[in-house]
Amino acid sequence: MSPSSLRAVHPRRPGQPSVVPGGTRVAWALGGLLALLSAATSFARDDLYASVAAAASGSEWEAVVGMVAEVGVLALVGSAAVLAAWSWLRDRRAFLTLASAGVGVAGAYATSELVKLLVEQQRPCRAVDVQTVLACPGVGDWSWPSNHATIAAAIAAACFFTLPRSAWFVVPVAALIAASRVAAGVHYVHDVLAGLALGLVGVTIAVALLRRICDRLVHRAPSQRP
Repeated sequence: MSPSSLRAVHPRRPGQPSVVPGGTRVAWALGGLLALLSAATSFARDDLYASVAAAASGSEWEAVVGMVAEVGVLALVGSAAVLAAWSWLRDRRAFLTLASAGVGVAGAYATSELVKLLVEQQRPCRAVDVQTVLACPGVGDWSWPSNHATIAAAIAAACFFTLPRSAWFVVPVAALIAASRVAAGVHYVHDVLAGLALGLVGVTIAVALLRRICDRLVHRAPSQRP
């Protein structure tokens, strides 16, 4: 995504809210759905994991699965960086939205780490005898929820709230990252679904709570110029 293309698909005037009407409601609904799916799939976690991981291991897609699982999140980091540079130069309201979403990204990640320590769920590659694409993380590196899925969903949500049209790219990438963590053999399905829900909800909460502060900063900005 280049700055020129961002301007082309983002016609609103600087200072206007960057979230599409109903966008927050959609985020809440999707987060709730992901959480319910996580709970539902936990009852068949071993079978689901084994079928996905076994299909990926040794297949022609094995190298791609491993690469996406390990470094795929960098594509989302790059997208957020492009949006940050563009919005700083062109739309201060969008930049503040992205900054507030960044608070949610950090909060979601910290929460996922805390929950891991509280739940202490063993990695599936240690509990189920299946050949995996990636080496199994060490003992004490817990499984639920998935940090990668949490970060992927959080960054995707941050990009969406900043520039709604970016959803066509960031949402599929986040979903692929989450799926690749299961296919690579390091997470259960319900791990990544919970991570996606946590990342999405964490950013949605941050954007909602900090929206008024962003509005005040935008309205003050013109009066501070000479």
